[in-house]
This record gives sequence, C-alpha cells and structure tokens, in this order.
Amino acid sequence: MRTIPSCTLLAALCLAPLAAAQNRFPSNEDLRHVRAISQPRLSPDGRSVLVEIADATADGGRGHLWLVDLAANTARQLTWSIPGQKQGEFGGEWLPDSSAILFLAHRGENTQLYELPMSGGEAHAFDIKLVPPVDESTEPGAIPPATPPATPAKPQPIEANVSRFFIAPDGRSIAVLIRDPQTPGEKTEQTDKADAVWVDHDPHATRLYLLDPKTSQLTPTAVPPDVANVVWDHQGDRLLAIAEGMNDLGDIAPDRTAWVVTATDPAHPTQLKSIPKTIEAAVWSADAAHIDFLAQAQADAPPGYVDLYQYTVADQSIHDLSAGFTGSLDGAPIADGDNILEPAQIGFDTTVLHFTGDRSEPLHFDTATVSQLNTNQNHSGWVWIGSSATQPPTLYYADQLGHSARALSTPALTPAPWTPIPSHLVTWKNGNLNLQGMLYLPPQASADHKVPLIVNVHGGPTGAFADRWSPFTQFLVGHGWAVFETNPRGSTGYGASFAAANKFDMGGGDLTDIMTGVDTVLAKYPLDANKMALIGYSYGGEMAGFMEGKTTRFKAIVAGAPVIDQESEYGTENGSWYDRWFYGGYPWTHSDDAWKQSALAYAGHAKTPMLLLQGESDRTDPLGQSEEMFRALRQQGVPVDLIEYPREDHGPLAIGIFGEPSPEPWHGFDGRQRIVTFFDKAFAQ
Repeated sequence: MRTIPSCTLLAALCLAPLAAAQNRFPSNEDLRHVRAISQPRLSPDGRSVLVEIADATADGGRGHLWLVDLAANTARQLTWSIPGQKQGEFGGEWLPDSSAILFLAHRGENTQLYELPMSGGEAHAFDIKLVPPVDESTEPGAIPPATPPATPAKPQPIEANVSRFFIAPDGRSIAVLIRDPQTPGEKTEQTDKADAVWVDHDPHATRLYLLDPKTSQLTPTAVPPDVANVVWDHQGDRLLAIAEGMNDLGDIAPDRTAWVVTATDPAHPTQLKSIPKTIEAAVWSADAAHIDFLAQAQADAPPGYVDLYQYTVADQSIHDLSAGFTGSLDGAPIADGDNILEPAQIGFDTTVLHFTGDRSEPLHFDTATVSQLNTNQNHSGWVWIGSSATQPPTLYYADQLGHSARALSTPALTPAPWTPIPSHLVTWKNGNLNLQGMLYLPPQASADHKVPLIVNVHGGPTGAFADRWSPFTQFLVGHGWAVFETNPRGSTGYGASFAAANKFDMGGGDLTDIMTGVDTVLAKYPLDANKMALIGYSYGGEMAGFMEGKTTRFKAIVAGAPVIDQESEYGTENGSWYDRWFYGGYPWTHSDDAWKQSALAYAGHAKTPMLLLQGESDRTDPLGQSEEMFRALRQQGVPVDLIEYPREDHGPLAIGIFGEPSPEPWHGFDGRQRIVTFFDKAFAQ
C-alpha cells in the first residue's frame, strides 16, 4: 500500500500552509468535465490498442472508440456520434486479421452492429434482420381484437437490436445476442394503448444467433433463452453459451445453464448438466480439454461471491481451484496456455492471480489497482488499466506480464492536473477481526489545525473500496475535509468468511467496525471529533440509515439510494435472491431477523440531520425506501431533506454524483452541491 511514514507525514503537515497556495483541487464544475477510459483491446497484429473513451458529463457522457499506436505512442479518435445520439459507440472488438473493428451503436431505431475498416472509410452496419419468433398481437386474447385476413400475410424480417456480439477466433462467424424485435402489430397495440403488462409472462427473449460476416446471413441456434454470455473455444469451431431462465426465474432460485454449440450444427446444442446453475463467466483452455468458470463459492457466502472452478470435458468432473483464497475473485478468467489468469481483489489492492492448477500467486503491477486485462490470441502483448489514489486511470502495455510496463498516451481524463492526495492505510481490530481503511488528508491538516472528517461507506455489502483514484474524494478533500473509507465485515477482498461475517447482523458488527475505525483515525491524525459527517450509497446508504438511529456522533448524514425496510424493499426490488441470504430466508417467515436488520427499526432514536438522494427509476433500492425514511424522520421532527432525480436508476445516479461521465448533465452537480451545502451548515453549528 502507498502510505506515508509518520516522519514524512509530520513534515508534510508542517509545510501545509506553504503548499496551500499551490494546490489545485477540483470544483463541482470540474467534475462535469471528467472523462473515463475502459475496454482496452490489443490488436491481433500487436501494433495498436483499441480503447473506449467516455466524454465528460458536460459533453453528453457518450463513449467513443480511440486507437493507440504502440510504436508512435499516439492516440486518435476513430468514431463519433451523430446528432441526437445519446449512447455513443461501445463494445469495440478486432476482427482476427486486424483489418477492421466491430462495435455497437444506436444510430437509428435499433442498436446495430457496425464494421469500421482500418484501411479507411466510414463504418457500415451489418444488415441484421430476422422474422420475429414472437408476435403477441396475433395471440389469442390480443387487444384490440384482430380480424384475421383471408390470406395470412407472410411474416417479414425486421431489423433487430443487437445487445452483444462475440467474434470467433477464426473470424468466420460472429455470435450475436438479439432481443426479439417488436412486430408491427405490437407497435400498433402500443400506439392504441392496449399495453397491459402481464408481469413475468413476457414471451420475448434474448436469443443466440450466428452471423456470417461476409453475407450477413443470420442462423438461429437452439440454445434456450435468455442467453446472457458466450465464449468461443480457441479453434473457433464451438462455443459455450450461458443461458438464464426467462421472466426472472433466477429470483426464485439460481437458474443458469451452460450449453456447447458446434458452429456447423447450431440446431443441436449440448447441455453441460454438471455445471452449477450459478455459473457467471467462463473460458476454454487452449486445447479445449477444460472450461474454467466462476460460480457461487462452496463456502457459505453472500450470493454472487464466487470461486474459480475447472470443468473437465472428458469426464464432466469439476474441481474448485480457488477454495480457501483469502481475497475475492472479480472478473472473467483469461486462458494463458494451460494456466488461468483471474482478476482478484486482495485488501485495498486489485490485481491478477496466476493459477497453475489449484495453486495461485498474484502478479506484480506498478499500480495499486489493475483492471480490464486483455491480450490477443497470440499473447504477443498485454494491456490493462492501472490506477492509484494519486494517479488517474492509465492505459498500460507490456510485452509479457511481470515485465516492465509503459504507460500509453491517451486523452487526458481531467480538465487540468489536480493536487495528488495520497492514501494512508489504517489498520485496527474489532473483536477478532483485522480491519482496514484508507484516510485522505487535506494539505491544511496539522497538529495545530484539526480538520473535519467525512466517513464514506461503500455499496454492497459485498463491495469494497480500493486504493484507486476518485474524483469525488478529491472534491471533498478540496473543501478542507479528511475522507475516511472503510472495508467493514461483509466487504470483498478478505476471503469468504469475512464477506459472510455480517449474516444476520447488518447494522450490527459492521457498524461497530466502522466506528472503531473512526476512533482509530481520531486518535492518530489531526481530525476534529466534533465535526464529523457520514455519506454512503446503496449499502452505504443503508449503513447511513443505521447510523441515524444508533449514534449521535455525526453532525450530518447523507444516504444515497438506501435500504431502509428489508421487508418492503424485498417485495419491490429487482434481485431479491441476494437479500434473503442475510436474514436466512423470506422476510415474512423471518420477520424478526429482517426487521432487526432494517434501519427503519431504529428511526425512533434518530436526531441527526439527514439528506436523502434517490433516483426515481431505481429498481435496485426503489424510491419507496427513501420515502419511508423521509416520512419517519419528518414526522419525528428530525431535520431531513429528500431529493429525487427523474430518469435515474441505481448505478447511473451514483456514477454521476461521484464524478464519472453521465448522460444527465446536472444531476451529479446538483447532488454534490447539496452535499457540500449540507455539510457546511452542519459544521458551522
């Protein structure tokens, strides 16, 4: 971890007044001008890197594809949005001969698959049309009642939305995922407002097709819908498709299935019945003798906490390669010859594990966090995004992993350089748990000048803070406030037992983990214990709700998209399967456990002013959760404000507030402005 020794820290604090005039921290408006970088793709010939750059919020937040020349170390933009296009271009991938790139864009009525030749010229869309497999307007009971024609018209192919695509290693075929298109009859129903929704009975699905890139011929496969993911073997003659039950069957119990499709016989897929129904991502070994995949961990851990398994094709056996790993796996595996590379989080660092059989070791990188590792089929080089508290996300390249890497030239992500704020690793114990946090101090903090403290709680609870660059943290520190980020029990990065340690106990041990961490930094750093505030989003907002009713040590509390009442949220959210693990089953059969872990249960003791920030279209932690807390506090006379943001879903609102590119031009700005005003008022009292 990048920490500053105590002697260096004291010297820095003593020199803080002298350095203050040289500091440049981001303003609220600056965060509207932050760009983002993602999805690096090394070309098959190893000469260039395709990468996606998202425009700043002030410029629409759209993504575009850029090309980085490795020899010249220069970058140029490849794609531009047409007027009125909101999403931009995304999902860029190389054809195996490096002659062109494919990408997705919504430039007409549908999201289409485009090909852009590297020799020059404009991108063109593949002519992807299909006869709709579903037409609700012709089914019995359809409204308005249709008069059957004397001679039924022959269904015509319709342009369809491509949601994802996967290029075969030999380039002869492209697997595409397509949502059943809306028929003319269904459009008429919608226009006539005959649009009743039969919940969880939608016959439309996402289906897998094989596209011939030369002719645009589309061949359906017989893989059951909904298809969620596809991975080709290295020879390009077969693929693995992961499907999940239609109409939210996975909310009742895990319901994913794995199918092998032969490219020459897509009508007869084979189900791999021994693959667990929690499979998430997979990769074929180089010789196609194994399939390595992520699925629910064997240990008792929250849903979505995964192990790395190996499936042997010959005997259909499965072996857990990562059992007992004391970090957390985080991303699709990558084949490296007979070995596997697997992204992982270990404490506050993210890295890549090298698996040889069931033995693993972390690879060395120069930055604290590493993500989106990519190579080409020949493994002639490697690219990734690296970051740290003091370094914005940067594109890196190395000939071989473990060798010296170089940063590549890409567009600046910030409108101007900002003062770097180093992270200070803080460790403490609560009971028998060893805990970690990161503290960020403003330059003016000194033994003679104690500064206010903002405690930030991450989402999840199976999430975690990492030692990465954060525009929002820099924004808060720029106001003269210290920021403390903690990874309490339930966080990822510390093993399955740590992630499971808040089962039946949300708002209990995790709360005391945070507060004992607060006591630790108050004792060691120049912080003002009388000027503390807390902010959290999602699970962090839930913890903010618990803090509201369980402590009066904070002057102000901000909750973004919180869970307030476990039972009411369970009945209105998407993905309830995750929540019920924490209280052992359905809330109506475990009501005592669900209520004990509801922030609303403690609202009667609330006294701290609270600000609630909520997206109106949020289905992860629905609007009603914030409204319940708002009503409870308001009727008890506790100062409370609720701000609702139209059109915003759960993740997008958080992205905007935290300073990442967003298509909403002012919501993030508004949220940050309200947070600062709220804290300023609280600290002035």
